[in-house]
Amino acid sequence: MSAVRRVVLLVALAAAALAVAVTAAGAAQPKTSLNAVEADVMCVSCGVPLAIAESPQADAERRTINSMIAQGLTKKQIEDRLVVFYGRNVLATPKKSGFGLAAYLIPIAIVLIALIAGAIFLPRWKKRDRAGSQTDDGPRLSDEDAQRLDADLANYKL
Repeated sequence: MSAVRRVVLLVALAAAALAVAVTAAGAAQPKTSLNAVEADVMCVSCGVPLAIAESPQADAERRTINSMIAQGLTKKQIEDRLVVFYGRNVLATPKKSGFGLAAYLIPIAIVLIALIAGAIFLPRWKKRDRAGSQTDDGPRLSDEDAQRLDADLANYKL
């Protein structure tokens, strides 16, 4: 086989591989549904998730989303277009930067602080409880209080 034929064969194989990759990439785009988009989108007039909103505005948003789904857009593309059309408030999730990042980080920080506090204080509480339960038979009374208690109890028939 001559060198020219080898080059032509390699180019043809590369073109075929590229065609398969492009077709696979087009087919790999995730299809979306109204339910998938509704879970992450808010009704802009009601301020509730679109999945539970019952208003004319919510119905209009659903029609818009359905038309975008029919065009073959992905969930991310639909959400991006909704943000352009309705504004950032249409998304149910906060931004992942700036002040919106606090919505993600504060719960994690609270859980970590609670775990650290538990790891520090729980052994101390257990040690204090064990020490207290081994020696504690009740409050200690002075001799005078013990005599008065005995006298008071003698008045009652037990």
